[in-house]
Amino acid sequence: MDGTLLNSKSQISETNAKALKEASSRGVKVVIATGKARPAALAILKTVDLAGKDGIASEYSPGVFIQCFEGLLVYGTQGREIHRRNLDRDICREAFHYSLEHNVPLVAFSENRCLTLFNHPLVDSLHTIYYEPKAEVMASVDQLLSTGDVQKLLFRDTVEMVAGTLRPYWSEATAGRASIVQALPDMLEIMPLGSSKGSGIRILLDHFGATADEVMAIGDGENDIEMLELASLGIALSNGSEKTKAVANIIGLRHSQQ
Repeated sequence: MDGTLLNSKSQISETNAKALKEASSRGVKVVIATGKARPAALAILKTVDLAGKDGIASEYSPGVFIQCFEGLLVYGTQGREIHRRNLDRDICREAFHYSLEHNVPLVAFSENRCLTLFNHPLVDSLHTIYYEPKAEVMASVDQLLSTGDVQKLLFRDTVEMVAGTLRPYWSEATAGRASIVQALPDMLEIMPLGSSKGSGIRILLDHFGATADEVMAIGDGENDIEMLELASLGIALSNGSEKTKAVANIIGLRHSQQ
């Protein structure tokens, strides 16, 4: 959703909302595939009357969530969970100790909850700007890890810090154990190894007995590459990463122009 469907204010434009409603009215099945938790996605869709019984998504509709390079939570018929991937607990422990030592904000996504070790404006902005569940502050790393399974971790810092320090460090530290990706320049995400948006969509297609020939996918970030490669028609937005645009069949307008 971020950078594709939403503008810089995390809002769905009137034009985009109208296009989604029109597609749905013509029988096109619109499926949200996003790094957001399901409550966050539904909250944003609700602002333009796209969530709920008459919208394109609800708690009873299919979708792929917490999925910025993964497919970590996939929901099928009647919104029932059909697939889940969890991040290795040792990696979670290492990352949160790093967060404390270097005072770098880090959030764990645990199904419909967000967990962290200390308050920080960048953590708060995940809720106030990006609609994610408000992060719950845990007293210790052990308490956080005992709360539930973690599907992904998200570091937040300056663009320069993420690109120059966090990404090189964690790419090396998790080599062969996890996947590293940036959906947005000021965020770094750590996910289970070997999964992608493409794998999440493929699981959903198998669930419904559909094929990739029936799919058009739209994205902008590194996390969308596998999804665009899977779809028979992959569309990258002009504001997207160069790697993403390189695999697309069509380059569309940037989200602020839609």
